[in-house]
This record gives sequence, structure tokens and C-alpha cells, in this order.
Amino acid sequence: MSSIPVNSSLTAAKTYHLAVCLFPDVTILDYQGPIELLGGFSTDLRAKPDSYLHKFKQYLPSFAIDVEYLSDSEDAVIPSAGPRVLPTGTYEGVMKAGKQFDILLIPGGPTASPAHAHPSLLQFLKQQAPGAKHILTICSGSWILAGTGLLDGKKATTNKMLYNIITVHTKDMNITWIPKARYVVNDDKKIWTSSGVTAGMDLAHAFLEYLAGHDTADKLGMVLEMSYKQAGDDEFAAIHGLV
Repeated sequence: MSSIPVNSSLTAAKTYHLAVCLFPDVTILDYQGPIELLGGFSTDLRAKPDSYLHKFKQYLPSFAIDVEYLSDSEDAVIPSAGPRVLPTGTYEGVMKAGKQFDILLIPGGPTASPAHAHPSLLQFLKQQAPGAKHILTICSGSWILAGTGLLDGKKATTNKMLYNIITVHTKDMNITWIPKARYVVNDDKKIWTSSGVTAGMDLAHAFLEYLAGHDTADKLGMVLEMSYKQAGDDEFAAIHGLV
């Protein structure tokens, strides 16, 4: 029996390669929420004849975003909550292979900090940053990025419950921390940082809008039945006494 032909309109003209940076105690929702939106039209899904994407092909952008999940070893990553996660590769392996990613996504977690980060993660970020088109951090993932020096001279935000802790620990760095922000985008559009956990979905929607336009981002957001907030719509800054 012949397979159902794939509609050629689902073929992407361009593919972005995105690396999710995993580590012990990572918060799964930090990255999985954004990946549901950004990775929901990957090359693999586009190629499946029975994929739901065929019902929404008029909404698809001209590009695909393919995702890899990296860690410091090939062992399953134990998150702060939820099931263990098997990485698809390691930081050392990627660096030895010389592979360059277009997008880096750094989630946070209850123990996320430069002090707790594996050296290979920090080295990977430093090595990838010059060639990466975009770097996205969710929640306290911005603290990990701060530890690489890549936030020096940049604007950023982070989890509001941890805001004072993170800003105190980075007070000697040249980082402009924004207390009232659901997410912060630097002027060159390279580094995007979000507030805590679910704010990652707001950042992902804004990022998709930047890449594909307002209509596409809204339509794909509707497929997920998601609501989203704008950059300055942050009630948690006041709740935690930051403004």
C-alpha cells in the first residue's frame, strides 16, 4: 500500500536549529511550553502525512524549527518535577563536532545558577554565542547566561521571586535588570529573557511574531488555545515588591 503523499506546501524553505540546554533540577515547563509553540511545526511533523499540521497548513511559517535537547552527559536528566528526560546529545559532543545552533534556549530551575551549572554548559554557551542568531532564556536561565558574561551590557529580566537574589549576585556585572517585564528583548533582537516559568510562553509568542509576523504567531497560538501577555504586562513585579 502506498503512503499518503505529503502536501508540498508543508515543506519548509528554511530550518532553524534550536538547542534546549538541560541540567539537573531544570523546570520542564520553562522549555516545554515554548517548544510546544516553536517546535510545533518541525521538519519531522511537517513530513508526517497524518500530522495535524495538514489541517492548519495555511497558518504555517515558511521555516521549520528543529529541536535538540543537550546535557552534560547522555544520562537521563532528573528535573525539579515530572518525568526524567533523555537528552539527544551532550555539550561536549556538540563542541567536538563543531555544530552551530541558530537558537539557544536556556531554561531555569530551583537551583539554576552559574555556580551550579556544569562547566561544559557554560563553555558551550560561550562557544555557540558568536554564531547563534538568537539566545532565549526562561526564568532563572538568565542567571546562568549572566555567568558566561554574555549579558554584560545587555538588558534582562528573570523570575520575580528570585529577582533580588539574582540581582545581588550579579551586582558587579554590567547588566541592566528590568524589574517590571514579562520578557525583555535587546535592541539587536539577539538576546531575549523572560520572567518566571509561564512567562516563557509569552516570550515564545513574541519571538515567533518577530520571525514569522503577527498573523502567523496569533494563528499558531490559537491552535494551542493560549493566551499571552505583552512585554510590560507583569503583575508579579508588584506582588514581589519590585516596583
